[in-house]
Amino acid sequence: MSTDVRPSSPSPSPQDTAACLPDDPVILKRMIVELLTTLHERNQDNEQLRHRLDLLLRRLYGSKAEKFDPNQPLLFPELAAQASDSQASPPPVDDDAKAATTKKKPGHGRRQLPKDLQRVRREHALPEAEQLCPCCHNLRVKIGEELSEQLDQEPARLFVIEHAQFKYACQHCHANDQSPQIVTAPKPAGLFAKGLPGPGLVAQTIVNKYTDHLPLHRQERIYKRAGVELSRKTLCDWMAGSAELLRPLYDLMVSLVLQSRVIHTDDTTVPILDEKRDTTRKGSLWIYLGDRRHAHNVFAYTPSRTRDGPRDFLAAFRGHLQADAFSGYDCVFTNGLVEEVACWAHARRKFYEARTTDAARSHEALARIGRLYDLERAAAEQIAKDELDADQADALRVRLRQEQAAPELTALRHWLDEQAPHVLPKSPMGQAFTYVNNQWQALLRYTTAGFLAIDNNAAERALRAIALGRKNWLFCGSDNGGHTAAILFTMTSTCQRHRLDPFAYLRDVLQKLAAGPLPTEQLLELLPDRWTPPPPTPA
Repeated sequence: MSTDVRPSSPSPSPQDTAACLPDDPVILKRMIVELLTTLHERNQDNEQLRHRLDLLLRRLYGSKAEKFDPNQPLLFPELAAQASDSQASPPPVDDDAKAATTKKKPGHGRRQLPKDLQRVRREHALPEAEQLCPCCHNLRVKIGEELSEQLDQEPARLFVIEHAQFKYACQHCHANDQSPQIVTAPKPAGLFAKGLPGPGLVAQTIVNKYTDHLPLHRQERIYKRAGVELSRKTLCDWMAGSAELLRPLYDLMVSLVLQSRVIHTDDTTVPILDEKRDTTRKGSLWIYLGDRRHAHNVFAYTPSRTRDGPRDFLAAFRGHLQADAFSGYDCVFTNGLVEEVACWAHARRKFYEARTTDAARSHEALARIGRLYDLERAAAEQIAKDELDADQADALRVRLRQEQAAPELTALRHWLDEQAPHVLPKSPMGQAFTYVNNQWQALLRYTTAGFLAIDNNAAERALRAIALGRKNWLFCGSDNGGHTAAILFTMTSTCQRHRLDPFAYLRDVLQKLAAGPLPTEQLLELLPDRWTPPPPTPA
């Protein structure tokens, strides 16, 4: 009867480690870098733990007074003597080291203030008594001036727009005792029926919450300090009304993102208030990033984290989908029309988390994956150096991946197969091996096209705004609030992707959408990647 004998410890001995080290000097160099990084992090952790332990011991057994007596006898006088001798006679420093230490560091300097900022000139003249020359007592004359700049700010300024609509009537009809027809000049449409806010106020409220993570109850206090009382409920209604105005533009962005060759997607949970429960429940916000030809960051909300969300959103999508290993995406790939692209950052994270239980294998895996990222950085530097356009960059990337990354991946595959029998399946390292083995074909797919990325970090970066905001506004009030957040996050995040001022964009777009339904041709011109800022209004 044969038994499967597993090693009692997943970590090999130092002798076995030396025998199993790879012969490739590049991989060895990457392993050294990974080991030094881990050692540095561990030293920092140890220093923090040692400091906390010292504070705890001092609090338990030491003196409570924060005083230092210079006459107190030293605990280890011989060590103090050695330290004083070393300070009294410092080691000689060679000329090269002296020159390196005395080299002047380049100054950072102060950045120039933007030229488009309003300049307020304030002139400072000498008093008449100081304008007299002390020698001849004649009056000094102005020969020049010194200019210096100071950046200042005033609190947000609220103002009221009075819409004066002139009325017109025919005097001739009135003189002939005929009832004249009175015509009133139109005014711009308001954002909401019988609504108080102008487009600038609503746009600023949206930006404050969905870009700067300022919850509505704080904005309520800010507006109150400015002299206007706006309840949180009113602000919530403005957000819902704005999302409804922006929905045609949002739907257009969704349709364009689904035309992308590759979509990056990820999700994060959002607490939702539920009247039927004493605590919040978890909803989900999903991000769908279009490619560079359809450069929109579209968010979608679902009441729960199930496969229905990506399945319904991506029903008409045909192309590559880059995501993590969440099983909810599996239904998208069953029809064979969508190709899965996995994320090497997630795979690397599994090995990184196993470094405390199997350091040797962990650092070798990190070194091998690091080589893949080195090749990506080298390709990016070559693209920037040669100033290649998008198509040329894609061609260069796929060529370098096939020539250089493919052999690295083959070597990584052989290493995984060699090490798998020596790894406990339920250990952290075994789980990392299982993750990579299950995702292997999807992890290789980025080498087949230059427009594909090595990881899904772009989607994770886009979700960072929700993670930051969630720490401030804490929850959404309802499922409708989740849909509102998805639309408004879509607008502000896409503006940031195109380096637009979201306030200027939303103020202009909300005003145009409030005028009435727009045809698709005009909606296309309002997309962030096509939007043209209106000319400044004369003061």
